[in-house]
Amino acid sequence: QVQLVESGGGLVQAGGSLRLSCAASGRSFDSYFMGWFRQAPGKEREVVAAINWSGGNTYNADSVKGRFTISRDKAKNTVYLQMNSLKPEDTAVYYCAAGRSSGRFMFTYAIDYWGKGTLVTVSS
Repeated sequence: QVQLVESGGGLVQAGGSLRLSCAASGRSFDSYFMGWFRQAPGKEREVVAAINWSGGNTYNADSVKGRFTISRDKAKNTVYLQMNSLKPEDTAVYYCAAGRSSGRFMFTYAIDYWGKGTLVTVSS
């Protein structure tokens, strides 16, 4: 059984930092990317950042460029999202996901596995 288990969410003040972790298990992810998505109340789920498991190429949404950094530890089968300079509009449930991307990285993609999510609340 494939499992993606997020941790690290919580309450933080604007300008603060959090580090999310996603522990992956159940299969090899060599042919996948791992990514972070988020969904705020009343809004659609959106991609935040993604990293190719094998090659390490990354994608960052415009809204988080310069503030968030995605990384992976292949030995630990874990992907991280370091979130700095947090803003109230970053408040959302953050989901770890594994999927496949064709062509330009993250221009076209499909998600195969989702985690259950971890809540990040940024207060003003």
